[in-house]
Amino acid sequence: MEKYTTYDQDVLVVGAGGSGLRAAISICQAGLSCGIVTKSLLGKAHTVMAEGGAAAALGNMGEPDNWKVHFKDTMKGGRFINNPRIVEIFSKEAPDRVRELEEYGAVFDRTPEGLISQRPFGGHTYRRLNHVGDRTGLELIRTLQDKVVSYKPIVYMEHTLTRLLMDGDRAVGAFGYNRQTGEFVAFRAKAIVFATGGWGRMYKFTSNSWESTGDGAGMAYEAGAELMDMEMVQFHPTGMLWPPGVRGILVTEAVRGDGGILKNNKGERFMFNPEYMPELYKGQYADTEEEGYRWLTDKVNNRRPPELLPRDVVSRAIYKEVLAGRGSEHGGIYLDVSQMGAEYIKRRLPSMWEQFYSLGGIDITKQPMEIYPTIHYTMGGIWTESETCSTSIKGLFAAGESAAGLHGANRLGGNSLTDILVFGKRAGDHAAEFAKNADFGKIDSSQIEEEANTLLAPFTNPGKENPFKLTQELQEAMQEGAMIARTEESLTKALNKVMELQERAKSIHVEGDRVYNPGWHTARDIRFMLKTSEIICRCALERKESRGAQWRLDYTDASEEWGKINLIAQRDGDAVKLIHRPVPAMAPELAAMFEEIK
Repeated sequence: MEKYTTYDQDVLVVGAGGSGLRAAISICQAGLSCGIVTKSLLGKAHTVMAEGGAAAALGNMGEPDNWKVHFKDTMKGGRFINNPRIVEIFSKEAPDRVRELEEYGAVFDRTPEGLISQRPFGGHTYRRLNHVGDRTGLELIRTLQDKVVSYKPIVYMEHTLTRLLMDGDRAVGAFGYNRQTGEFVAFRAKAIVFATGGWGRMYKFTSNSWESTGDGAGMAYEAGAELMDMEMVQFHPTGMLWPPGVRGILVTEAVRGDGGILKNNKGERFMFNPEYMPELYKGQYADTEEEGYRWLTDKVNNRRPPELLPRDVVSRAIYKEVLAGRGSEHGGIYLDVSQMGAEYIKRRLPSMWEQFYSLGGIDITKQPMEIYPTIHYTMGGIWTESETCSTSIKGLFAAGESAAGLHGANRLGGNSLTDILVFGKRAGDHAAEFAKNADFGKIDSSQIEEEANTLLAPFTNPGKENPFKLTQELQEAMQEGAMIARTEESLTKALNKVMELQERAKSIHVEGDRVYNPGWHTARDIRFMLKTSEIICRCALERKESRGAQWRLDYTDASEEWGKINLIAQRDGDAVKLIHRPVPAMAPELAAMFEEIK
């Protein structure tokens, strides 16, 4: 049996993004030993891609904002398949978590009165995005990292975990390897927090970085955890389109929040077209057509332009506009901020100006950007209990993008950063409480041996499959068949390709040894990506309606029946078992808010 090094921690946090760091703070404050495992380097989390701001109803802009309005916006944005209790907790606690971040040292932009400045964002009734220019995620990571290192947790950088270790029905550790040396490592822990982020890398064009291969969801699923709402993958309306080498890189919603407008090749501001917003005129965002039109054409404060409709609505509109032949030179749409003035742009959107200028030679103070929707976020993930963030596996907790329940069918921009703060803290608090009342479980060496053999198999496998080639074929299949517009035919074609690739993945062969071997790393990543892609396709086929990010051209309307159902995916041997579970009922006092607010 291969040698491995064992580390013991009271609580193991997997992932060093915002939710992982916030969980670690709570664990350390509880007086427990905490280990943080990150696939990359500390400070290089995908959280930095959330640039526009953190949504919380502080009400600093002279508008009647409060948690109830935030609750209503989030439920509407998620098309009511979100867990109402999770949304309630989120809306109520988000302001405290933002103020706490400020106490930790975050430097937010300010109003003339010295309050935290807030900007408008898609789907939010009021200006609610607390921001640091267009670098809010970076400031959040910097602040949380400074805070957590003061408690001196042990950080295991460049380590990949690939399997949960189980003692009966309880998670008691995890197994993986050091990415630099290839040496195997095992962690024993009384409780584990998964803060592993999303899985956008199975698509060809994505804002996600290389780490986002769904390791957390994959490990949880293989260990028996429930995954929920996996068909709901968010397509951010504005990703870079040109030049080709940067296609998919995020263009923050702050560009539109600060006044950027979308135009077609005729120079038309096409988002005013009612064809692209039928839900608005059916009462989804307004109760009457007249009110809906006022919502869009508010010339008094220009805080709610049509470009700031929820992301699923804008993404579909861009898709239709390009399909109709009114796209940009390279097959996208134009996003223009030049009318805002160079000084304003460079002050409010410094990262965007630098990104386009350095990567594409485009000066956005003078030229429009060419954009097209890009895979950005996963609303689905590991099912968690609303109060504690515990999963269906004892001793395992999850928070952030790896967890489901808050965002439903579509996430509102800015809700991700406060999500990781609110539920990162809750996951850390409750994992610490669990650990205080638990002992180290028994590590089963046969599980370690089995996983070590799985990891080492590509070196001795007589097959000839290349893991990079399989990844490329997967990305092409998912981009074509399971992106914005879906049909039974396209999803079935993508699923068949995924199943073919799963078989071929059994014959992956890599050369060299375990030291600095990216081919070997990819050989394990692709297995998680393939299973996650299978689950996405099966869930998207099962949900026969259009709702949020799930847009079926063969089932164009939202179904009242499906609006009451969350899809749960469970492992059943090698098969994926799908369960229809009723969406949790909204408490009467929460349901009454919709009438109360109106």
